[in-house]
Amino acid sequence: MTNRKIAYWVIPPKTDGEFVAHMEAVLALYAKPYDPDCPVICMDEQPVQLHKETRRPIPATATQPKRVDYEYERAGTACIFMFCEPLVGWRQTTARKRRTKTDWAAEVADLMEGRYADCPKVVLTCDNLNTHTIGAFYETFEPTRARALVERIEFCYTPKHGSWLNVAENELSALTRQCVNGRRFGTIEKLQDEIAAWSTDINNTQRGVDWQMKIEDARCKLTSIYPKIKI
Repeated sequence: MTNRKIAYWVIPPKTDGEFVAHMEAVLALYAKPYDPDCPVICMDEQPVQLHKETRRPIPATATQPKRVDYEYERAGTACIFMFCEPLVGWRQTTARKRRTKTDWAAEVADLMEGRYADCPKVVLTCDNLNTHTIGAFYETFEPTRARALVERIEFCYTPKHGSWLNVAENELSALTRQCVNGRRFGTIEKLQDEIAAWSTDINNTQRGVDWQMKIEDARCKLTSIYPKIKI
C-alpha cells in the first residue's frame, strides 16, 4: 500500500448561507475605521503541553549549540489566551491552567475593567465555542458586575469552519512559530513570562494589522459558498 501525505486544513462548506452571513459580518466589521469609543478586539485560545527537563541542559558555546536531553517529564497542560486590537497593533497573551467559561470570562473582564474601562462599547470577535457566551459572566461574577460587562460587549462570531477570519488566530500562529514551537516550558509561570515578553516586543515593533479581504473580494473569490438564488 502506498503511503500518501495528508494535509489537514479547515475546508470551507459549499453553499452555506449561515457561513456567508457570519463571514460578511466579520468582513464588514474589519472594514470600519478606528473608533476609540468602540474598539474592535479579536480573541482566540490554544492549549499547550508543559514539559519539564529531566537533565540540566548544556549551555551553548562559541562552537556548539545549546544541548537538551531528548527525555522530558510531562507537567500538565496550559491554555494561551490571545487578545489583539488589529487597528492599533496591540496584543496581550496570558496563560491559564484551563480554558473554562470562568477562565474566559475572567480574561475578558480584566480587559473591560482595565485597558477598555473608559470605552462605552467594545466589539469582541471570537469563535462560537460553548465557553464564549454571555452566560459565562453570570457563572463567574455576581449579577450586577456581570450585567455591567455584558452591556458593553457586542459579539461578532466567526462562522464554523471559518476561524481564518479571526485576526487573533493569525497572531496565535505567529506566537507559536516565534516563541513556543521547539521549546519546553516546565511551569505555567515560565510560559507566561515568555509569551508576555513576545507580545511586548511585537507591540513595540509592529504596526496595526492590514486586513486585505473585503466583502467584494469574498463575493468574487468565494462564489462556491454563496447560495445560488433561483429567480
